Amino acid sequence: MRFGVLGPLHARISGREVRLDGPRQAKMLAALLIDSNNVVATERLVAVMWDEKAPATAVRQVQDALSGLRRNLAASGAPASLISTRRGGYQIHLGQDQLDLLEFERERHAAERHTDPRDTAAALRRALACWRGDALVDISSQVLEFDAARLNEKRAATHKLCLSIELDLGRHREVVEELTALLREHPYDEHVAEHLMVALYRCRRQGEALQVYERLRRTLAGELGVDPTPPVQALHRRILVADPSLAAPVPASGPADSPADGPGAAAAEPVMAMPVRQLPLDVPDFVGRGDALSEVARLLDGSAPDRAPVAVIVGGPGVGKSCLVTHAARLASASFPDGQLYLNLAGTSDEPRDPALMLAEALRALSIAGSAIPSGLSERAGLYRSLLADRRMLVVLDDAGTADQVLPLLPGADGCAVLITSRALLTQLPGARHIDLDVLSPAEARELFTGIVGRRRVEQEPEEADAILACCGNLPLAIRIASAKLTGRPAWSLRVLRERIEDESRRLAELRIGDLSVRASVELSLRLLPDDAVRALSLLGLLGPYTLPGWVFGPLLDRSDAEDVLDTLVDASLVRLTATDAIGQPRYRLHDLIRTCAVEIAALLPAVDKRDAMVRVLSTWLDLVKRGTDRLPAGLLTGEPGAAPRRPLPDTVADRLLADPVAWFDAERYALLGAVKLAVDWGLDELAWELAAGTVTYYDHLCLYQDWEHGHRLALGAAEAAGNGRGASVLLRGLGQLHIYRDEFDAATRALDSSVGLCQDGGDKRGEALSVAMLGTVSRVEGRYEEAADRVQQALAIAVSEGDRHLEAQLSCSMAVMRLMQDDLDGAETWFEEALSQARALGDGHRVAVVLRRLSRLHDRRGDPDEALRCLSQALATFEELDDERCAAYALLEVGRVHGGQQDRDRAVPALERAAALFHRHGDRLDEASCWQLIADLDAAAGVHDLAGRSRERARALWRTIDDAQQTKAPARPSSP
Repeated sequence: MRFGVLGPLHARISGREVRLDGPRQAKMLAALLIDSNNVVATERLVAVMWDEKAPATAVRQVQDALSGLRRNLAASGAPASLISTRRGGYQIHLGQDQLDLLEFERERHAAERHTDPRDTAAALRRALACWRGDALVDISSQVLEFDAARLNEKRAATHKLCLSIELDLGRHREVVEELTALLREHPYDEHVAEHLMVALYRCRRQGEALQVYERLRRTLAGELGVDPTPPVQALHRRILVADPSLAAPVPASGPADSPADGPGAAAAEPVMAMPVRQLPLDVPDFVGRGDALSEVARLLDGSAPDRAPVAVIVGGPGVGKSCLVTHAARLASASFPDGQLYLNLAGTSDEPRDPALMLAEALRALSIAGSAIPSGLSERAGLYRSLLADRRMLVVLDDAGTADQVLPLLPGADGCAVLITSRALLTQLPGARHIDLDVLSPAEARELFTGIVGRRRVEQEPEEADAILACCGNLPLAIRIASAKLTGRPAWSLRVLRERIEDESRRLAELRIGDLSVRASVELSLRLLPDDAVRALSLLGLLGPYTLPGWVFGPLLDRSDAEDVLDTLVDASLVRLTATDAIGQPRYRLHDLIRTCAVEIAALLPAVDKRDAMVRVLSTWLDLVKRGTDRLPAGLLTGEPGAAPRRPLPDTVADRLLADPVAWFDAERYALLGAVKLAVDWGLDELAWELAAGTVTYYDHLCLYQDWEHGHRLALGAAEAAGNGRGASVLLRGLGQLHIYRDEFDAATRALDSSVGLCQDGGDKRGEALSVAMLGTVSRVEGRYEEAADRVQQALAIAVSEGDRHLEAQLSCSMAVMRLMQDDLDGAETWFEEALSQARALGDGHRVAVVLRRLSRLHDRRGDPDEALRCLSQALATFEELDDERCAAYALLEVGRVHGGQQDRDRAVPALERAAALFHRHGDRLDEASCWQLIADLDAAAGVHDLAGRSRERARALWRTIDDAQQTKAPARPSSP
């Protein structure tokens, strides 16, 4: 198996040429071979296959082309593992003897390790033998042309080095012909001319040597307007006078002297101009960025000798890209003795600088001036690369706008390296390493602020300093502006600045001093965006300071191809891809100051457009919440939908997102609360209450009581202000249940009474039944069993009349519990059987488990603990399968009670301790106290009085935190009707 890129593209397996179906497969193979044994990004393959704008289906076409290439390689006998799929791209796996490029590099590196010049020359000859012509001469791709040019220049440099060494070994007759051909190919190359003059002179062809000089002089003067360099002129004079030191060296029988010691060395060694030192001043208060600096240092330390390293520092406005690159370049300057070239490309300005003009500036820095600078872009780029071919230089390209602006400025020499800053991803740069730069960490931000403002002022007002940094979002530009304001106003306290910037509407105006302005920095990026991307950014700013999934952009913009706009904003570093969440969604966020700019832009949009966008996003959230809730175990408070609109995502997308509904709710937990607030802020009360109420099943399932209350109170205020009785009744009922869980029975009664009244006013029979039943729960927990039974009976009658079988099953179980508490065991059994039958008929496994848990108490009361434990075992298995910790805790409490009744302390205590831990975790003080009291009773009965005392005290401490009515008794409180 043999592949080749050092000439026409070549692929042979088992002695036969591999068939390639068309130019796309050829480009694909060439791109993989150029970067063999490395991952080639899909974005690079797209750029290779399409020189201009790629089609929307580009990635799919790349995948198809790769599949076809794999089939053709396999048909020729290649192993299936030859090309592997990697994250973000593909990789071809080849040994050094299977690709001419790898063999070429192996021999070049071997030459560097040899100490004997003859061995070095032999290795270089083996390297040159790998070539069959110009690299990839038959492949048409602008991206690959850069790689081909780099390889061709590497071949020329290798050839020149080989001929130089052989000349110093006394092989002047052997090298004359090759030097003559090489000079014809590179007529401006003075090093080749020097070597040829020396070789001809040593062959007793003094006149021809002088003719070489004269042709070189005329070429340089006529086409570039310069004279030969002083070393070449000196060599010319030495030939004229037949300088004896130019005589050929005497071949040694042992190891030859190094080339530097031979008489031809003076002609072979170039004389370099003064090193270029163009780096800007370092930032004296530079802080942090350890990871990024380490990564840049690894790229510049010479550990990748096969190519000139290119690093692109990418980040949003004001994040400190230029400061980082300047600092990193200065740290690495010793590794680049021939200098550091700095070019500001002004990519974010109204007029990004033309690469042809940038090349002219670079050539002038390299001592090429006036008419010596070629007129065309490609000629300038070629001369630029030739001048850097034998130098070790660091090129810094600041504020790059596009890859096209950068490509002509990349050197091809191995000894050079390039550092680029850009607000956009430059994926078309071959082999470039992109380093994403975010804001400073909190510690770094405080260090920067303290270093500028002064430690004494910060230590006097540490909380104000933290508030200022929070307003700045740890953005270096904003911190520098804020710090400069304080430095210039020594009489200001930090509190004064904090008060001026904490108002978001004034923040951007305050974060400005002199030429520095956060707003102006962001606006530079916005000017480069298409109109639809600017509109998307402005609408995104209205969604608030949340991390959002990518699907939001579709409804936000009301278009199916919103991903393209999102990619534009991400590539411009205005929207940040923060992470991939637990369900595989990429999540995006606006920096707070960019969001403030976005909100300012949104003020110019028509109010109806903004409101419609918010409704589209919120109605999509609502549809997903409903779908996710339907996939969870049935909850207590699942209600009928209101009148809010619902905008569904495609079923395939929704099913993928909600494959694990709990994981989806977990991922969107804070965004969903943000959606409720957004609906409230926009006066969308119907969407607000439905979003808040829709998440209750999830909150109930995981006992997220704080989120539950926060969302409900936000939405309740909006519903009441809008006179939305239906929404208010649902939210009050949800808050009532939450108060019950927290043992706040007076508050629960007030909320539920209000809910009942609103339901009756609005004719909401099902809502009325739920609220009345929950009032029955309060009555039961507080020991008013007759009142509790009456309320449950009233609720059940409504459920039956409304034909609500789910609620009927739930309330039938509650009636059974009422009868059990009234010692009507036969009546309780009848109701339990009815509830169990109804739950099974509905296929409601969770309700079946709840009924079995309640039924266990009846079996225990009748003296059948084994049957009670069997019911509890089934119920506990269901609750654990559904991850319902609260219901599992109640089942474990019942298990402890049953074993305790049998004086089986060894089985009772572990179950009760598990239950107590779960109750404690979810803030259920009353039932946690019941667990510890039961454990205390069991310990006392077993004579372990010290343990009993500690457990009893824990129970009393919990009771003391509840209502006075609960302190003298510890009744068992089931959680629901």
